[in-house]
Amino acid sequence: MTDLNKEHYEVTIMGSGPAGLTAAIYAARADLDPVVFEGPEPGGQLTTTTDVENFPGFSEGIMGPDLMDECREQAKRFGTEVHMKLIEDADLSERPFDITLDDGTEFPTETLIVASGARARLLGLEGESRLMGHGVSTCATCDGYFFQDDEVAVVGGGDSAMEEALHLSKFASKVTIIHRRDELRASKILSDRAFDNPKIEFLWSHEVVGVNGTKEEGVDHLEVINNKTDEVRDFPCDGLFIAIGHIPNTEIFEGQLEMDDNGYIETKPDCSKTAVPGVFATGDVQDYVYRQAITAAGTGCKGAMDAESFLQAQND
Repeated sequence: MTDLNKEHYEVTIMGSGPAGLTAAIYAARADLDPVVFEGPEPGGQLTTTTDVENFPGFSEGIMGPDLMDECREQAKRFGTEVHMKLIEDADLSERPFDITLDDGTEFPTETLIVASGARARLLGLEGESRLMGHGVSTCATCDGYFFQDDEVAVVGGGDSAMEEALHLSKFASKVTIIHRRDELRASKILSDRAFDNPKIEFLWSHEVVGVNGTKEEGVDHLEVINNKTDEVRDFPCDGLFIAIGHIPNTEIFEGQLEMDDNGYIETKPDCSKTAVPGVFATGDVQDYVYRQAITAAGTGCKGAMDAESFLQAQND
């Protein structure tokens, strides 16, 4: 059983990425004694990223895991309680909310800040996971800069894939979009932009079945299969970007919180408030547009401030 410092919490934070830890910093500085449960991926998606050069305050960049370690220590400095545990269930039917951890520990909390993030849909290949952050990426905005004058591939056929490819074309010498069908699912405006871009090419009716390279040198080639002929061949490239969608980590809230068709928690305009008073959603669980560390951190700030205001109103 998890050894908690308190029997009853005012603020519980689910997740330890930029949103969760920023919420923790703000809540702790407001003397709310927050508790953070880090979940299955402590530090969030940034822990799978090497150099982070677009987070303000680090002129020379910083390694993703190092950035999250700094955020965690900053939160703990102000009194945040942190546990490397997973929230397995949350009963939001009445306050205080009843929280259950994966080891069976139960405790009540007055507010809940959901910052459990979203996970990228992956192809499920050994080389993909082995080389994640070493030539394989799920974020062109984060990593595109590191592929200056390289030849890269993007897997996908929707808007996300087109946006990734268009962004990568600013840096790479060639971008090949690999799509399993012979037509795109993307919107016409993004499709047309990709078709009109001289750096972007298309490999239709193919799927990636192998990712090859080393952590030291990065990706050197893919193995692709032609869905119409079943022919497998090598496809040389310097990097692979996966753009087949994201899955928000919101399963335990199905039927309790309002969500869109893709499982993202819906929040009220210009704040982190959900349909359940006392529950706040931050970061990638409610943001399917930007999905950046800095925007997640901003919503984490909102979540903590909204929770503080909520608690003050309850005590007035």
